[in-house]
Amino acid sequence: MPTLHIEHPVTDLAVWRAAFDRFAEQRRQGGVSAERVQQPVDDDHYVVVDLDFPTREAAERFLGFLESTVWASRDSSPALAGTPQTRILETV
Repeated sequence: MPTLHIEHPVTDLAVWRAAFDRFAEQRRQGGVSAERVQQPVDDDHYVVVDLDFPTREAAERFLGFLESTVWASRDSSPALAGTPQTRILETV
């Protein structure tokens, strides 16, 4: 099962989380089967998000949606600080 792994700094976790939650339906429609949001224990201005997908193609399409629609708009991604680092991972 492919996982879209995303890491990036945030200016305010509560603001970021509210924006993340607003896109729950888009994640469901995009094929996300499970999600995890984590934070380093020593950095409350950084998030790590893992989104699981049934196929690599679905993960790639959703990454395209994030890049073109969500991260490209300040209104859609408040509290995003810096450029998200992403990778699509597969279990070995």
